[in-house]
Amino acid sequence: MRNIPNLISVMRLLLVPFTVWLVISEAYGWAFVTFMAAGISDGVDGYLARRFDWRTKLGSYLDPLADKALLVSVYVTLGLLKIIPAWLAILVVSRDALIVGAVLLSRLMDHPVRLKPLLVSKLNTVVQIAFAVSVLGLAALGKPLAALVDYGSIPVALLTALSGAAYLASWLRHMAEQPDGDTTP
Repeated sequence: MRNIPNLISVMRLLLVPFTVWLVISEAYGWAFVTFMAAGISDGVDGYLARRFDWRTKLGSYLDPLADKALLVSVYVTLGLLKIIPAWLAILVVSRDALIVGAVLLSRLMDHPVRLKPLLVSKLNTVVQIAFAVSVLGLAALGKPLAALVDYGSIPVALLTALSGAAYLASWLRHMAEQPDGDTTP
């Protein structure tokens, strides 16, 4: 039973290539449905893990991996198809690459950092998801996207940049500390 949230996260990971294929195929209605299903499954696995104390170390990696894989893949696909501006997709991917790179570098340097989700990053995730859902939903309905993309890109970009900067500042503070009393530069 403890692995049910992990299985849900794996299923969400498996939805990623299918969702990307649906977007590429211009099956926006189905892409919207799979994206929403992934979002709902994220809430369900989190609820189950907290409610029944089914948290696992594997789940602590799988859940954010599945979330980021879906968001990054959808943003890259929408950017490549010119449905959203390429710069916005690059910004979203770059922020996540910055965070992953910082965590990996700190481990390689034997000074691992555990970055906790920040309020600005939680808000960023909500806005990124809402924007992607709105784009897919309007595309599914055949509605014009220009106004949504023009105005929706602004809060996504601002929050993505702020979130990346906040994580970078936190990481730099952590890396400036000397581990285990080591005072060598």
